Amino acid sequence: MPIPFIATLAALLYLVATGLQLLNMLQRRKHISRPLIALCVAALACHAIVAWDSIASGTGLHLGFYKISALIFLATNILCLASILLRRPLQNLLLIIFPLSALAVLVSTFGPQTHIQGGSQSPGLLAHIGSSVLAYAVLCLAAIQAALVAIQDYQLRHRHPGGIVRLLPPLQLMETMLFELLWAGVILLTLAIASGFIFVDDLFAQHLVHKTALTIVAWITFTTLLWGHYQLGWRSQTAVRFTLAGFLALMLAFFGSKLVLELILN
Repeated sequence: MPIPFIATLAALLYLVATGLQLLNMLQRRKHISRPLIALCVAALACHAIVAWDSIASGTGLHLGFYKISALIFLATNILCLASILLRRPLQNLLLIIFPLSALAVLVSTFGPQTHIQGGSQSPGLLAHIGSSVLAYAVLCLAAIQAALVAIQDYQLRHRHPGGIVRLLPPLQLMETMLFELLWAGVILLTLAIASGFIFVDDLFAQHLVHKTALTIVAWITFTTLLWGHYQLGWRSQTAVRFTLAGFLALMLAFFGSKLVLELILN
C-alpha cells in the first residue's frame, strides 16, 4: 500500500482510539478495553511503517524536524501502551498523545520536506540516538502527567472535585505514576548523555553546544526534583514546576535548532 494511504489510516485509527478512550473515561472504566488495544496496535503498526519509510534510507537516517517528531511520538505511544498493559493507569494520557500523533504522522508524510540526512551511523551513534528518543518519549509522558496532576491538584485545593477530577485516578496515585516516569526518563537521559560523550565526536561543537547545554540543564532539573522529592518531600505543584521546566529545556534541546534551521531559515 502507498505510504500516504497508510499515514492517513494511522491518523484515523488514532482518532477513533481517542474517541473510544474518551468513552471509557466517561464510563469510569479502570482498565483498557480489548477493542481499544486492537485499535492502538493497528495504529502503531501503520505509524511504524510510515516512520521507517520516512527516516531510513540506504545511505543513513533522515532526521528532519517532522520526521523525528513522528518517530518520537511513535516511541511515546509504544511506551505508554506497554505501561498500560503492565497495569499502570496511564490510559488517560492517550487522549492527548494520540491526536498529536495523528497530526505528526500526517505532517511527516504530507508536510514540507527538509531533506536533512544524517549520513551513515555507527552502532554506538545509533545507540545514542535510540536512547535519546526513548528518554524524550518517557519524559514527554511525564510532562503530560504533570499537567494533569497540576489540574487535579488545583481543583482539589479550590474544592472543585467535579469535572476532570472525578474522571482521574486519586491524586496520590497520579503523583506516584509521575515519579515512576521521571525515574525511567532520567535513567534513559543519563544513558543518552553518556553515550553522546562516548560516540559523538565533539558534543560542544558550535552546532551541538546548545543541545548539549540544554540537555544537561534538563538532566540537572529532573535529578534535583527526584532528590528533593525523596529528601525534602517535594510533591504536587513543586513537582509539576520542575517537571515542566525540565521538559521545556529538553524540548528546546531537541527541536530548537531544527525549528530555526530547517523551517525558519530553510
